[in-house]
Amino acid sequence: MSVKNRCIASECLQTTGFNYTLSLINGKYKMTILYTLMEFGTVRFNEMQKYIGTISFKTLSATLKELQADGLIFRKEYPQIPPKVEYGLTQRGRSLIPILDGMCEWGDQHRLPSEDE
Repeated sequence: MSVKNRCIASECLQTTGFNYTLSLINGKYKMTILYTLMEFGTVRFNEMQKYIGTISFKTLSATLKELQADGLIFRKEYPQIPPKVEYGLTQRGRSLIPILDGMCEWGDQHRLPSEDE
């Protein structure tokens, strides 16, 4: 698709795959959670919170529910005491791995040097 033919107007973006994909991964922690699950596989709630570090219990819980509702992650609850819950990527969520990897590669290639370097 040539630059001339690309649709940039906001009414056009709402009907594109770009906008749909962005609606699924947009949010402060969604991509971080997806990337964490990509790197570590199936993860328990407390582990996830430790890996991310800066996320509150409430925010992590709400974000996991959104990702689950969108079919990107699964939640497996084990009937035991204390309760055990694990999260992992669904097939649909795993299909985002090349996109996340591409974003990481782009960032590595285009990161501006810090003042320390």
